[in-house]
Amino acid sequence: MSQTLITHKEILEKARELAGMIARTKEVDFYKRAEQQIKHNERVQEMIEELKKKQKQMVMFESMNRMDLAKKVEQEYNQLHEELDSIPIVAEFKQSQVDVNDLLQMVTNVIANTVSERIILDTGGNPLTGETGGGPKRTGGCR
Repeated sequence: MSQTLITHKEILEKARELAGMIARTKEVDFYKRAEQQIKHNERVQEMIEELKKKQKQMVMFESMNRMDLAKKVEQEYNQLHEELDSIPIVAEFKQSQVDVNDLLQMVTNVIANTVSERIILDTGGNPLTGETGGGPKRTGGCR
């Protein structure tokens, strides 16, 4: 094996290049557009602020051991959250978050699987079993 070793710097350069490519996908483009629409939607912003207030109230009531009030505010919070989620642009934005995360997870899995496969093949291992080569040879001896 006379392969040239790659430096961390070279890998990071390629990672930045890949990140740039990912940033130009339709999933990321939709995410950015949806985020802008949400930021400029007054009703959505008001609801988000109200949710933050209700979260603080829940924490405060719980710390005061006022579980009855905490439960009431939690119900209001959940109702408001459902209302927010029912707004089409919010639902689309959340779906775009899932799509971008799925894309990133897929890239991560491809990298991990490819590195593992490369190690197995480069050590003379068996890609079908996932075992690397060069380990102790097993014989049919005693256990």
